[in-house]
Amino acid sequence: MQTYLRILSFAKPYRRYFPVYIIYTLLAIIFGLLNFTLLKPLFDVIFEQVEPEAMSRYLIKPDFAFSLDYFIHLFNYYFLQTAETYGKFGTLVYVCLIIVISVFLSNLFTYLSGVVLAKVRAEIIQKMRLRIFTRVSGMHIGYFSNERKGDLMSKITNDIQEVENMVVQSLKVVFKEPATIILYFAVLFMMSVKLTLFTILVIPISGAIIGTITKRLRKKAIESQESLGRIVNILDETISGMRVIKAFGAQKYVEEKFDKETEFYSNVNVSMAKKNELASPISQFLGVSVVAGILVYGGNLVLSNSSELSASDFITYIIIFTQVLNPAKEISKAASSIQRGLASADRIFEVVDTKSQISNKVNSKKIQDFKLEVIFDKISFKYEKETVLKDINFRLEKGKTVALVGPSGGGKSTIADLLPRFYDPSSGKITLDGEDIRDLDILGLRSLMGIVTQESILFNDTVFNNIAFGLKNISEEEVLEAAKIANAHEFIVQLENGYQTNIGERGSKLSGGQRQRLSIARAVLKNPPILILDEATSALDSQSEKLVQEALTNLMANRTTLVIAHRLSTIQHADEILVIKKGQIVQRGTHHELMAQEGLYRNLSTMQSV
Repeated sequence: MQTYLRILSFAKPYRRYFPVYIIYTLLAIIFGLLNFTLLKPLFDVIFEQVEPEAMSRYLIKPDFAFSLDYFIHLFNYYFLQTAETYGKFGTLVYVCLIIVISVFLSNLFTYLSGVVLAKVRAEIIQKMRLRIFTRVSGMHIGYFSNERKGDLMSKITNDIQEVENMVVQSLKVVFKEPATIILYFAVLFMMSVKLTLFTILVIPISGAIIGTITKRLRKKAIESQESLGRIVNILDETISGMRVIKAFGAQKYVEEKFDKETEFYSNVNVSMAKKNELASPISQFLGVSVVAGILVYGGNLVLSNSSELSASDFITYIIIFTQVLNPAKEISKAASSIQRGLASADRIFEVVDTKSQISNKVNSKKIQDFKLEVIFDKISFKYEKETVLKDINFRLEKGKTVALVGPSGGGKSTIADLLPRFYDPSSGKITLDGEDIRDLDILGLRSLMGIVTQESILFNDTVFNNIAFGLKNISEEEVLEAAKIANAHEFIVQLENGYQTNIGERGSKLSGGQRQRLSIARAVLKNPPILILDEATSALDSQSEKLVQEALTNLMANRTTLVIAHRLSTIQHADEILVIKKGQIVQRGTHHELMAQEGLYRNLSTMQSV
């Protein structure tokens, strides 16, 4: 129940929807009920049981009053007037006309209540989808190392879809169907208390059986959605890694992996279907059994003149009772959808309730510029239990370049990730102009930094939008100038639509060097005082590397730079080089100072020059 109420909270304020929905639904039920109660006077006409003398009190037109008696009196008044004036055929036409109007109004209010439900559903789903997307996009980087991307995608798409299906079903089950049953039974009690007490026995029996079934559905629904998340993850990995799959002849392996997961998903859903499909037949069987019992029991009372019901009353009673079976059946049919929706909502709220480990303090300080220096002071860092960095100390002064070199896995990228607060150190602190960066506003801190990584992160959009990514009110001249500085303008203008060319998913229509130069152009346009370059040229061929290196040199001019280098020839100009091995600084100095020493740096340099 708590999960369901939380889903509905996304439709706040309720007063915009629910009072209107309740009114429309009640009117639809009332006019729908009127359709069947009007069958009695219709049968009276057919069976020639109209006795105006017995209804003499209805010969006088009633004064208006907002009550059920008034409307009954008014109907009977016109009913008798019509009977006297036009005879039985005219009375039949009169009753049928009222039924047609009642059916029209019932369907009209059913439509209007459905429109209100559609608005509720749309608002809930829009807000839920935005909430989970906002939460995911605001998560710390480490969160994505532990979560399957496909599972997250499934939660934002498939799980939200299940909640959407559940919202409409549940609102009907929570209000419309119970209200229909209550109002119909109220009329049945008015017609015959004895018969209705007999019929009402079916509800607790049917409810207990369906309740047992729905409890088992919840567990299966969770398994189903988790399996669907794994299927999406396999699809994402397969499409992204198609080159590797083809190269290693692993197509059969991924097919078997996919087949195994889809088989599990299929089995879970068949199990759910067996339980879900059982609910509706059971409720219908019990309902029809009661109808048969009413026919025997009530029919005997009518035939023996032991009942207050006439023949037309009894037939009307049976017809109205059969209509109670429909909402009862709808409740049982909705069981699966509701349980799937609740299970999906639990998965969504699991993400929504996860707090990012990197967040602003309550009174975080705004920062707009960088003046003096960045200091790494006794920094250590752990990924869960694995120690990655130990006692890292260095100073990066404004306008200077510090390079990080060393074997792979030594912790160089982790050092670079700590500066923009993708992670926080386990111990020690990083200060920017004397302020601990954990005390600074995160967006303000990151606005001071431009980052170019080994893997160019581009988006399925135009060249222009990729360069201007995240920036507002950028002119075409500014984008062109940034592209020229990044040595990208020449190849961009040769593209089919120039700067308006769509570059495909992850920039798949461009070469590695072209993608990297777009990333550099993006950093140029941002014009940050601090640059972080993470092996920006290591994956390129010699010609592309030369163009990219020229672009980087242009970018680094008069900026403070922290650079991670694979090729040592690219960082010989650095003001200080830190040699990182197993999470520790084992050497430090300029290129010439380090080459003059025995040690890892000279060994690496010698190996690369061979």
